[in-house]
This record gives sequence, C-alpha cells and structure tokens, in this order.
Amino acid sequence: MNPVFIVGCGDIGQRVAKIYQQASAPAETRVYGLARSAASMQRLRSAAIEPIAGDLSRPPSLSAMPTAGATVFYFTPPPGEGQTDPLIRHFLAAVDRQALPQRLVLLSTTAVYGDCHGEWITEQQAVHPQTARGQRRWDAEQAARQWSAETGVPLVILRVGGIYGSGRLPIARLQQGLPILREEESPFTNRIHQDDLAQICVAAAQRGLPGEVYNVADGQPGTMTQYFKAVAAACGLPPPTEVSLQEAKAVMSAGMLSYLQESRRLDTRKLRDGLGVRLQYPSLAAGLQPIAEGEAAP
Repeated sequence: MNPVFIVGCGDIGQRVAKIYQQASAPAETRVYGLARSAASMQRLRSAAIEPIAGDLSRPPSLSAMPTAGATVFYFTPPPGEGQTDPLIRHFLAAVDRQALPQRLVLLSTTAVYGDCHGEWITEQQAVHPQTARGQRRWDAEQAARQWSAETGVPLVILRVGGIYGSGRLPIARLQQGLPILREEESPFTNRIHQDDLAQICVAAAQRGLPGEVYNVADGQPGTMTQYFKAVAAACGLPPPTEVSLQEAKAVMSAGMLSYLQESRRLDTRKLRDGLGVRLQYPSLAAGLQPIAEGEAAP
C-alpha cells in the first residue's frame, strides 16, 4: 500500500493513523507524521507513527518530507490571525515536484460558507466566509486547488462541522458556569464525532472523487444551546444560564461570539452516498453516552 503522511498529526491524525495500522501489517503501510518538536516526535513514536522533523513556519526545515507516492492528509489549522494561511502554502511549495504524493486530503471547515440563516445547504452553496477563521480556511482551499491543478495530484476537500468527542467537550466552560445564548436566538450548528471524522478522512482518501468537496457532519444539526445542554446533562452538570444575544455581547469572548454569528444546517447526502461511510455515532445522543461515562463530573 502507499505510504501515509499526516501533516498536523494531532488527535484526528493519530486516529487516522490507527485505522491504517489496524487495517494492515506495519510492513505494508508506513505511516509518517510531521513533528516540529522533540516532544511531538516522541508522542508520534509512542503511537507507532514515524516522525518527520519539520516546522511549517520554517520552510527550510521541510526538505525531507516523505511525499513520493504517499497519501497525504493535511490537518494543520491556519494561524490564529490574518485572512490567509501561509502554513499550507509553505508546505505545498516544499513538496518536491519529483516526489509528488498520490493524493491530498485537506481538512477545511464549513465556516467558508458564512452565515446561511439556518438554511439547509449542500456542497453547491456559494462560498462566502464572513469571519477571519473562515477566510483563512478558504485561502487554504484555494492554495490547495491551485497546487493540485499545477501538479495533477488529486485533491479532496472535507468541510467539517464542529468536532466533538473525548477531550473535546466544553466541560470546563460548563463547570465555570459560563452562560450560553437563549434557545430562541441560538444558531444551528453541525457536529461530527472524532472517530467518525477519522474514518471519513480515510474513506475520502480511498473513494473521494478528485476535485470534490464533501460536507462532513452527522446530518443531525441542532442549536448550539441544545449542544451545551446535552453535554451538561450527560456529564451530570447543572444546565448553563441562558442570556440574550445583547447580553452575550458583554459577557462572551470574541471567539465564542464569532460562532454565534453564523447558522446553517448541512446536507450530508453526498458524504453518505459518495463515500459510503456508515457512522458509528449518527447522533449527538449516541456520541455523548460513552464519552460522558468517562468524563462525567465528580
């Protein structure tokens, strides 16, 4: 099998690596991960991933990437500021044109659609990023598309809703008693469990059509307020206080407020029909039950 090279080998990257490791003998599929520190290299070794030293913010350090014939997963988020993503541009520029990968799978976000006023949307929805984080992700998509056109390397883009799972629940926020938006003003959000996202990434590498975009969520959108309440109930925590949007502007962080500015519901038929993925956790309730058992508040 082709080697696998994961750029941004954190939680989702390690879950993707585990799928490949369990599917074949180590001698058949070598899994590499980019690591920018000694601690990261040790963490990858502990997960049986071969670390490759490199820092996306320092292009000269990217000269030894094992991209030739590889399936490359690019999971690294853009920097936290600005409207562009220089990191993916550094990565793409560093790929040796004589050692091109077999395929590139890019993790993007549904924030590129902007506010859709709660409407159901497909991948045909016009892109209109209205937040800086959405603009950075759109810039990354454009950079990857241009590179794919120049090199001929097939590209698959996954536009992902909110990721939840072990270590990804807002338990600290709930324990601090921070408020949430009242239900009648709360935007629609879309979610996917971390394990389902990992298997979708692998399916995209194996069955995704070149140049295609796939919306990634469980197909069961709900409001952000419903999400926080469900997590609180599952973990044995009191329900958070609800405030109006006007009050939220005075008490919530800029980051949280940016999520409240957009509302959309993802149509995931293309994901189901095109990639043939059967979700382990097809709803928030299904995904929260095993998580809550391990993370319930004392």
